[in-house]
Amino acid sequence: MNVEKQPLTVEDTYVPSARRLARERYKQTRARRSAGLAAASTVLTVAALTLIVVDSPGWDRTKETFFSAHYARVALPDVLEGLWLNLRLLAVCGACVLVLGLLLALARTLRGPVFFPLRALATAYTDFFRGLPLIICLLLVIFGVPALRLQGVTTDPVLLGGAALVLTYSAYVAEVFRAGIEAVHPSQRAAARSLGLTSRQALRYVVLPQALRRVVPPLLNDLVSLQKDTGLVSIGGAVDAVYAAQIIAGKDFNYTPYVVAGLAFIALTIPMTRFTDWVTARMDRRRAQGGLV
Repeated sequence: MNVEKQPLTVEDTYVPSARRLARERYKQTRARRSAGLAAASTVLTVAALTLIVVDSPGWDRTKETFFSAHYARVALPDVLEGLWLNLRLLAVCGACVLVLGLLLALARTLRGPVFFPLRALATAYTDFFRGLPLIICLLLVIFGVPALRLQGVTTDPVLLGGAALVLTYSAYVAEVFRAGIEAVHPSQRAAARSLGLTSRQALRYVVLPQALRRVVPPLLNDLVSLQKDTGLVSIGGAVDAVYAAQIIAGKDFNYTPYVVAGLAFIALTIPMTRFTDWVTARMDRRRAQGGLV
């Protein structure tokens, strides 16, 4: 049986030079050395901070008040139940914020004098709610809307608090979308028009897809901030993770439930933050390689 020999490729015949092998060994040695130094410095820093905190005069009282294992076990079920409300607020408010923010951004980028009133209203909206502190917006909406006694308008603090979050965050997200739209080079729109697309079609099929890809990292950062700020709806009496911790802390005069609630939010925020960093790094690599317009 005859077996045809495959021709040797460049990869089959390539032999690394001694200088390249030495350079690779040097890089590996430096990487191991850097990792060892980083681990050692981290251990020393953590140990020093631990000694400073543990040896402080009020550590025993602080440990009992803020880091009690007993009160942590007591608070955990109620805090997790309240955290479910925060997650639902994040999902609903996040979707509403993206839709309203995109509409505001599109209104601000409309051309022509006939659209001036719409542009002015969108600009006034974003300027007002970006300048208004979120806590004040929550207080005004949660307590001000029920005071009007309007027929058919809800007085539920969860719905009103979610509305306040949408009002504030849509202003920030609108500016993110607008920055992405304006970052698309005008030649893209001109090329689309030269191919016979209308202004609306050029915006929909050419400008918006590029703009949305550009603003994914800042949008994810805004969602991370929104996830944390859902805890502020507790000022209206909504029993979320923060308010559940407040109830237990007020009853037992121990602040460990607040620590439990904070750790629950951190457990949610860190994966979202790392995902944002990964998306940002991935898009930067694609842009450096010329794969992202």
